[in-house]
Amino acid sequence: MPESLQRDLLPGTLYMMILRTLQDEPLHGYAIAKRIREWSRGDLEIDDGSLYPALNRMLVKGWLKADWGTSENNRSARFYRLTASGRKQLEQESTTFKRMVRSIQLVMADR
Repeated sequence: MPESLQRDLLPGTLYMMILRTLQDEPLHGYAIAKRIREWSRGDLEIDDGSLYPALNRMLVKGWLKADWGTSENNRSARFYRLTASGRKQLEQESTTFKRMVRSIQLVMADR
């Protein structure tokens, strides 16, 4: 399996990916990391040391709310969900990111 690309993430993209995974439904931390790994076809492996501090910062920023619940394996887990502010942040970051990717692709295109 190829090396994870986590160390190569552009600043701010972890927030954006977390917000995106929570767009449809509340999830606990492990499920967020698992979904990012699955959606990236295994290229992005977000470790706990990056994920949980990011989630806590996002709670402080007001982008997320969290409630305790029971996970699919019957364990107590903190479930995170987007706030209205988080949805707005996701929209802003998605727009900026798409523009950045498009610009990088233009620079890297064969001439």
